Amino acid sequence: MKVRNKFKGWLLIFYTVPSMPVNNRIRLWRRLARVGAVPLKGSVYILPHTEENYEFCQWLVSEVSSVGGEGSFVKVKRVETLEDRVVIDLFNKQREKEYREIEKGLESIERRVNSIKKGSRIEDYKRISDLMNKYLREFEEVRKVDFFSSRFGYALEKKIRNLTSEFKGLAGEEVKKQSVSIVPRHKEDYQGKTWVTRKRPFVDRMASAWLIKRFIDRQASFKFIDENDLKTLKGGVVTFDIKNGDFTHQGNMCTFEVLMKSFNLRDKSIKKIAEIVHELDIKDDKYRNIETKGIEKILLGIRKIAEDDIHTLEKGISIFDMLYESST
Repeated sequence: MKVRNKFKGWLLIFYTVPSMPVNNRIRLWRRLARVGAVPLKGSVYILPHTEENYEFCQWLVSEVSSVGGEGSFVKVKRVETLEDRVVIDLFNKQREKEYREIEKGLESIERRVNSIKKGSRIEDYKRISDLMNKYLREFEEVRKVDFFSSRFGYALEKKIRNLTSEFKGLAGEEVKKQSVSIVPRHKEDYQGKTWVTRKRPFVDRMASAWLIKRFIDRQASFKFIDENDLKTLKGGVVTFDIKNGDFTHQGNMCTFEVLMKSFNLRDKSIKKIAEIVHELDIKDDKYRNIETKGIEKILLGIRKIAEDDIHTLEKGISIFDMLYESST
């Protein structure tokens, strides 16, 4: 949540709660820390004034009251005894402290990568990959409350990306085992087609249908069958995300990725969606996006309320339309 271009001032938070039970005090402190608040003086906390933070303060005061405490908050343009740059420095120093904890954890991965460079075998690929994802998740959590884009955060992000890229490069043998050759296809050969897939569409089929309709065949229609009925189909249809289909999983790629590569779709926003679909469909921890869980819940909701498969697909397509537009 960056505030540099929409800075409105500050929110000062005051609260006291009974000393017992201790759990209440700890819970409130953790929630303040999670949203990026920093202590200003004594028991006074401060946040940049944004709509999200204002809403959080309203919730916090209500929560304090519910456990028998007293709380309030005020919005101010400035703190009279402190220049804005001094307050901003308080935030940056706290974020730097949190970033340094992550950097410290990355040191073990750096040592392992250096060992691999010297000839060690990558026998613990999964464990290292899990660690990388763990520290990436922690970094994303801190970055969400790095309100003033601290220099240390930028440097650490660059370090994480370089380390991730370097490790994946060293793990080339692992990648080669899953590598496949994708045959290039031409959109003009796939216009006005009936695209057939399995019944009960979910993530990969919804996203693939969106990709087909928006970037490959705008006149596409869709049909659903049982997987065992594939041999009964007549010519002229195109099958996707179905066993032995025209476009389906290959190696460690989901159908969406296969379609993207087959038709040479290089849009950055499409690639971002491909990562999310891969996460949800393949579940191999190759990518980590903060939007993924939310998208999954929305698509699960669609499956529950949709009247039939076509209705499910249409609603799924609309979600990926909105996701794409939000990324461009």
